[in-house]
Amino acid sequence: MKVLTPILSLCLAFAIFSCSANKKEYEVKETSLKEALKDKFLIGTALNTNHIWGKDTAAIKIVTEQFNSIVAENCMKSMYIQPTEGEFYFKDADKFVEYGEQNNLYITGHTLIWHSQTPDWFFTDDKGKDVSREVLIERMKNHIKTVVSRYKGRIKGWDVVNEAILEDGSWRNSKFYKIIGEDFISLAFQFAHEADPDAELYYNDYNEWHAGKRDAIVKLVNSLKEKGLRIDGVGMQGHLGMDYPSLDEYRAAIDTYSSAGVKVLITELDVSALPSPRRDIGANIADTEAYRQEMNPYTNGLPDSISSAWNKRMGELFNLFIDNSDKIARVTMWGVTDGDSWKNNYPMPGRTDYPLLFDRQYKAKPVVKEIINKLKVKKSKK
Repeated sequence: MKVLTPILSLCLAFAIFSCSANKKEYEVKETSLKEALKDKFLIGTALNTNHIWGKDTAAIKIVTEQFNSIVAENCMKSMYIQPTEGEFYFKDADKFVEYGEQNNLYITGHTLIWHSQTPDWFFTDDKGKDVSREVLIERMKNHIKTVVSRYKGRIKGWDVVNEAILEDGSWRNSKFYKIIGEDFISLAFQFAHEADPDAELYYNDYNEWHAGKRDAIVKLVNSLKEKGLRIDGVGMQGHLGMDYPSLDEYRAAIDTYSSAGVKVLITELDVSALPSPRRDIGANIADTEAYRQEMNPYTNGLPDSISSAWNKRMGELFNLFIDNSDKIARVTMWGVTDGDSWKNNYPMPGRTDYPLLFDRQYKAKPVVKEIINKLKVKKSKK
């Protein structure tokens, strides 16, 4: 047996160490979504309280590695943050903002004024009757200013008003609209701006590609601007299906909002893999239906054919976003993994859906690597 000299042994050991180090370096430097998209737009996700408080460690690892923007899924909605008049609960919201700051993430607040998930006291007096216009305006002003001013300079943008317009372009007959009138929106934007003049302000809605709703939103944007009020962007919620809307319909909406002189934000993106009881069902959480087995066909996972079709659909949407990145400032997934998604129980309880980029095992779906690789190819051709 030939004995290695001390010098040869040292060289061999160094070579093995170097190879091992290079392998580790390669693994660490594998491109993430946020790195691939850094020249296009922010890529974000919604966080629930399990994420915020670090209970779901596997999901938090995904957030840290893949995303550069976050939004609160529920903890900043009025029913959670001011459940009783004058009694604010900031513990979860504070932790959410703290997490974003610690990880250098773009933080969005969601949402200040929304007809849903607003506590009943907001609209009624001590006898259970609707309050006056003046009282509701004062309550709205106090809520907005208290919340926004608390995070002044820390939260970069706010979904000021959520889902105030119907698909045909008419006003939603919410308590805000019935008691105050349509100027509740301009008042909300005014109060938010006064509380933090540097924060970006957005209007956010679903089925925002419908022509009637789209045109009404543009009219709203123009109206706010004419009043000298700040509005920076329109949030396109992006609760989409496998066959609706068409890419042409969605492209037309992006173009229309951009032409109105505001940023386009894809704010709540998920693509349901399940059959829909009706076309473009939207996201009104009150529109629930009784459970039907045929609407929940994939309880044990997606068949390969459906999984492939879903990845193709999501890939086409991201191609559309990338091609229009001069108009789109941010794309935000509505949840981290399929197991987190609200779509599992909407529009009927008990459904098992697969609408997000990461599956229930915290693994990236094929479309994630496809998005990254396509951007690598585009960069290499420049």
